[in-house]
Amino acid sequence: MQVLVADDDTITADVIAHALRKHGYQTTVVNNGLDAYELIRTGQFKLVISDWQMPGMTGLELCESIRRRRSGGYIYVILLTSYGGIDNVVCGLEAGADDFLTKPFNPTELLVRVRVGERVLNLESRELMIFALAKLAESRDRETGAHLERMREYARILAEELSTTDDFSHIIDGEYVNLIYLTTPLHDIGKVAIPDSILLKDGPLTVAEFEVMKTHTTLGAKTLEEVAQHNPKAGFLQMAKDIAISHHERYDGSGYPHGVVGEEIPLCGRITSIADVYDALTSKRVYKKAYDHSLAKKIILEGSGTMFDSRIVEAFLRKESEFIAIREELGDEVEFSGETESQQAPQ
Repeated sequence: MQVLVADDDTITADVIAHALRKHGYQTTVVNNGLDAYELIRTGQFKLVISDWQMPGMTGLELCESIRRRRSGGYIYVILLTSYGGIDNVVCGLEAGADDFLTKPFNPTELLVRVRVGERVLNLESRELMIFALAKLAESRDRETGAHLERMREYARILAEELSTTDDFSHIIDGEYVNLIYLTTPLHDIGKVAIPDSILLKDGPLTVAEFEVMKTHTTLGAKTLEEVAQHNPKAGFLQMAKDIAISHHERYDGSGYPHGVVGEEIPLCGRITSIADVYDALTSKRVYKKAYDHSLAKKIILEGSGTMFDSRIVEAFLRKESEFIAIREELGDEVEFSGETESQQAPQ
């Protein structure tokens, strides 16, 4: 990551630059706020360390200028100051600073503050990347509606409930819940590579067409793997890849693409599977009307232990009122259909 250092005290600026370069950061040093702002306008810098008092433009004025401008992403600002007291902290925060470092500072503390800023910026990049990839997948499907929004809500509800159980409390924590909420919308990203003649077909697919459709799982995983290679710090892509490859696997091994069994299926995939099936059942499609909750629930219960992990089905039952609430809040127009699931299978 490139860090911009703005300080009219050359000794202080050199100490900062040297400390950061030792830990792999690229640094650019300027001695006034005006030069710093011009460099920020180039878009090369997302993290800025600025002295409070500088000629031409103070650190406060630099913060205010950064916050006023339109940019392609967030810029994290650490202010260096000799001033203490709550009034100065409030003044800096109001100007747009994210963090403060008091002179004289410890280089170790400086590194910690910079790493905090880097994590914040990585979180923003993560969410922007997920949103862009999800919208790419959504753009190919004319019937998506609020599918992605509902899916991630259903997955979040299930993950939160499972985190309270003995079987999963050691696996699922707050970060896991957040990650599955963020990455579930990428489950069908492989559909971007499915021909329109199949993806947008009115009516059931033939057996041959369905075999092509099934490849969206492996294509999705491959796509996410390639994105990960260009973004090695984006660890969230591993969960996204696991979801893409496994959300059509079945607990008894009869799913696709690899027919894995039971707990060999990633947990995030097992959670997403129920969320995906519930939403598919309760949503209108070109080949079917929407099922009501009771019929969707019946089908999921019938799949407990075969199609789905029974422990996740139990979590679904405990939280079915929340599923209904999400369906009502984010749902498309619901029409009940008495058709059976078998009628929707490929012919």
